[in-house]
Amino acid sequence: MSPRTGRPTSNKKTERLEIRLAPDELALMQECADRLGTTKTEVVIQGVKLVKAELDKK
Repeated sequence: MSPRTGRPTSNKKTERLEIRLAPDELALMQECADRLGTTKTEVVIQGVKLVKAELDKK
């Protein structure tokens, strides 16, 4: 049996982050993911990029 490997990528996601959210925060994140047609992980990544862009403006 071959080892389980995902699709080849040049941007391997090897790090994990665990966060605790209130139910309303999780619902907000899920709504964003649903409306964008993406995952909650991608919502977090996009959010971090937005914050970084704002900080770079200062």
